[in-house]
Amino acid sequence: MTQFSPNALCFGDEFSAAGAPCLVQVEEHGLTVTFTSDTTDDQSESVHFSSLTVSAGGLDHDQLVVKWAGQKGERTLYLKNPDVIRAFRQAAPDHVSHSFEQAAERVRQVRHRGRLVWSLAGGVLLATVLGLWFQSDLLVEIAVSRIPVEWEQKLGESAYRDFLSHQEVMKEGPAVAALGEMTQRMTAQIPHSPYKFEVTVVKSDVVNAFALPGGYVVVFTGLMKKAESGEEVAGVLSHELNHVLQRHGLERIVKSLGLMTVVAIVFGNQQGLVGMMKQLGVELFTLKFGREQETEADLTGLQLLQRAKIDPSGMITFFERLSEKDQGRMEWLSTHPMSAARAERLKAELAALPRKLPEPFTFDWKQVQASIGSQTVVVP
Repeated sequence: MTQFSPNALCFGDEFSAAGAPCLVQVEEHGLTVTFTSDTTDDQSESVHFSSLTVSAGGLDHDQLVVKWAGQKGERTLYLKNPDVIRAFRQAAPDHVSHSFEQAAERVRQVRHRGRLVWSLAGGVLLATVLGLWFQSDLLVEIAVSRIPVEWEQKLGESAYRDFLSHQEVMKEGPAVAALGEMTQRMTAQIPHSPYKFEVTVVKSDVVNAFALPGGYVVVFTGLMKKAESGEEVAGVLSHELNHVLQRHGLERIVKSLGLMTVVAIVFGNQQGLVGMMKQLGVELFTLKFGREQETEADLTGLQLLQRAKIDPSGMITFFERLSEKDQGRMEWLSTHPMSAARAERLKAELAALPRKLPEPFTFDWKQVQASIGSQTVVVP
């Protein structure tokens, strides 16, 4: 495989959510794009100028965004290298370079108006923004509220499909049926939800489960082996569903992108956000929730279990057992830390809930566990 230094990032259906690094060379006829791969030889694709659509993009509108219809679907190229952009402008025919120059001019006008607004607002606006950022999460919440659910779903689905493509997914059997029954009972109690939840069982001895923005949830068989009842797994699942419903994952992503990104979203400049979020790639799976987010997912999770007539004490017993025996070793606890105070808070909340007689699941939990193998689990 030939070694080269990528100078651009390309997105497309055949690439991961983080995009594919590539080398872009400007030729007389158009562009030659070389993609690198860990498993196959590098592949080059030549694209004529007549096949390209060009605009200025990126969060700061400082990137050249090139799109074309490739053999495996639409591809989008983000160019930021000034030498490549300069060569593109010089070589591109008038109808292509003209569209880019128009977009660039609009960007310059927007930036000019923005500078005037900021100079008028001055330190007052900046102090307000910084105060909101450092004293509370209000600014992040405002930014998240301006992001359409459709964008959130697109981001989550892209990362979800990419992750599952490298995993052994269980598509049928008692474990899948059991998770399906739990999911159906809980989602039936979520009126007017904008999400269509998709829960997948992945065959792995790691004790873990996670939810991605947009309603995509993964449960590992290691967690199902560790649980002593279906109610315990339902407790974890309810917790994860409520991270989605409260948009906690999206909040963490937006905050990780930084202050200026949040300000841009709040003031209506959302172009390039999805591309930047896609570049987070695997970071989506390791974002840690804050204490308030964990508490909110706990409490709303308990309430959801009760509405679904699933014994909510299963959530508490499972969390307590992991906390006592496996603190610092179980992967689920690395992103969902359990403390004694948190467990006591759950018990107090459970005691305050109106009494409802739980309805048992239709499956036999021991048979579900037998269908996924032995009780041995892997501790990282």
